[in-house]
Amino acid sequence: MDWARIMAPLSGGEGDRWVVEAAATLATAFEAELACVYAPADVADLIPWMGDGFMGGVQATAVESIREATAEGARVARATADACPYEHKTFVCLKSPVWAALAMQGRLSDVVVFDDNAARGKGPLAEAFQQVVAGEQRPTIVARAGLKAGGVAAVAWDGGKEASRAMRTALVKAAKAAGADILVSGAYGHPRLQEFIFGGTTRTFLNADAPSLFLSH
Repeated sequence: MDWARIMAPLSGGEGDRWVVEAAATLATAFEAELACVYAPADVADLIPWMGDGFMGGVQATAVESIREATAEGARVARATADACPYEHKTFVCLKSPVWAALAMQGRLSDVVVFDDNAARGKGPLAEAFQQVVAGEQRPTIVARAGLKAGGVAAVAWDGGKEASRAMRTALVKAAKAAGADILVSGAYGHPRLQEFIFGGTTRTFLNADAPSLFLSH
């Protein structure tokens, strides 16, 4: 397996440094392009909420504040990318419509790297994580402490309902016992609403502390 382009979505926050470092670790092993992609909040997504309930001046002020925050986030994200010593890297600042642009960047990449917060539904990239994995069905790495390009990989295999029930509570512990550096698993095999209400193997893995995850829906 060869990866030519590894994408690291950035939010312009403190978590960006770890994502870039993790993605660079993988990129180095494959001599791949490291694509640092800044995905800001999209003003276009917020305008419908500013309709009848906002006066013109208030709406304009809110939009301008978002634009200023986006510009600052872009500055921080670019500085984080520039600080990474890996040479074969690019920086992309997405424009509105941000989600469509992020989806296209994902399609151009062999794998997308997120941090643990996004995988757990926290932070500005939480929705992007869900969309990339379940919506765009892109191979995704959840980068956690200890991630490295070589080492032991554990594969989570679902042999059916009975096996799933029996293995669900044991797989994360089994991966640790095997000294696995990364757990390879399918993601969201059940409808997302069912996963949200009743839980599932994917949520079990996302809420675990270790190891790093390689997910594909």
